Amino acid sequence: MEKVKHRQSYFIYWASGIVSICGIIFEVLFGALGSYILGDGVKQYTLTISLFLTGMGIGASLSEKVTKKLILSFIYIEFLVALIGGFSSFLMFGMTAFGSDGADAIFLYAITLTVGALTGVELPILIRKANAIGVTLEKSTARVLFSDYAGGLIGGLLFVFFLRPQLGIVKSAFFVGLINLTVALVVLYLFRNEIKRMLLHSIIGGSIAIVLIVGLLFGEQVALTFEQKLYNDPIIHLEESQYQKIILTKEKADIRLYLDGALQFSSIDEHRYHELLIHLPMAQAEEKKNVLVLGGGDGLGTRELLKYDEVEEVTLVDLDPVVIELANTNPYLLELNGGALMDKRVHVENQDAFQYLENSDQWFDIVIIDLPDPNNESLNKLYTKEFYSLVRNHLTPGGAMMVQATSPVFAREAYWTISNTIGSTGLQTENFHVDIPSFGNWGFVLASREEIAIEDMKISVETNYLKEEMIESLTYFGKDESDNGLELGVNTLIDPLLIPIYERSWEYY
Repeated sequence: MEKVKHRQSYFIYWASGIVSICGIIFEVLFGALGSYILGDGVKQYTLTISLFLTGMGIGASLSEKVTKKLILSFIYIEFLVALIGGFSSFLMFGMTAFGSDGADAIFLYAITLTVGALTGVELPILIRKANAIGVTLEKSTARVLFSDYAGGLIGGLLFVFFLRPQLGIVKSAFFVGLINLTVALVVLYLFRNEIKRMLLHSIIGGSIAIVLIVGLLFGEQVALTFEQKLYNDPIIHLEESQYQKIILTKEKADIRLYLDGALQFSSIDEHRYHELLIHLPMAQAEEKKNVLVLGGGDGLGTRELLKYDEVEEVTLVDLDPVVIELANTNPYLLELNGGALMDKRVHVENQDAFQYLENSDQWFDIVIIDLPDPNNESLNKLYTKEFYSLVRNHLTPGGAMMVQATSPVFAREAYWTISNTIGSTGLQTENFHVDIPSFGNWGFVLASREEIAIEDMKISVETNYLKEEMIESLTYFGKDESDNGLELGVNTLIDPLLIPIYERSWEYY
């Protein structure tokens, strides 16, 4: 009998650690779901963590009412966590595809609160049961809490470095649900002598296991059909890296790349974007030997750079190696970028652009900044005075910098705030914008230590859109897209004023 009790108490500590791992994984998974589908990662992670912890508090309070059948209560709590948590990602994609506006957010927050509440009931029950089988309350509480906190660390690391990159969000949820279920079934077996109707509980647990295994094997494929409804064109490639979800779509000759749901380019009109991004700073810079590209992992900007015989070296810094691999192996992207990233003149660095500039001692004739829009804190730092000052300090005296700076039509104040922030570093600036059918009207900021003379700009390579006589016209802004009447600030690391400006700007688009 003592042997059985020892085995039971031993597994209770293990169970507390395992369910804690599952709980923290569900917590960060819900944050990742909200960030991907609803946008604004900081907001979504803040809300989901707050709701999950609130749910845990509610669950801990409700656990006082669980005074009988502690083990059976724990088992069915795990059954519920396994089912609700396991199907959370799958159902979230379904809500996004078929639900009305706002329904997906309400669903996610309700799921987060519910799973948090169920998680909050787990530990008090385990502590009470450990005490009931002969372990002193002080020891049982300390040991269970230690297992819980240590499990939290392990869960976070597992999600970041294994589950999300290897399984993706949908499979991860089913997989973690199966772990919760396994804990419940092991507890059911260990405490079988004090549980009535073992066969019934085993059948229920086995049925849940079958459902979750089917979800693990086929749920992602079904969720892909849900996700397909979010895109106008058929998805031909879907991959989730450590940093983002990468999707390629194709409709006839139109290839489109999406990162976390945001369109990066359309093959029909990307030449308009990349020709302004590349050829205007090339026309401004005195030398063209050494070029730095920040972002642009699809290789389309680099393709334009390699048209110049004067270019001796291109350093491309992109955080995500999966995007680089896709650009170098996918036949559609290879056809578009011409294998530019595999050219002997191109050197790829997979790291954060800010950190690269802080650690680099190189000087560059041209710096191309082709980064995603500043819709969260991690991207906002790449639109700050501190960042542009770093870029300036790596520019040769006659060098030039070009920044994609969102739309002056859809996000007028955000565009001019970016321009004002660049100018605050002491660089001379000139503003350009162009109509891109797949994006709309899009803005760029050209900057240099030297005065920018539009009339002297020469395009010396072959282009599909840009020509010299039209360059000046691209500097003209209408009344509703100019900086007239705007009170502009400077975006800094300490005062990231660009984020709320950007959010307000895109609210109705």
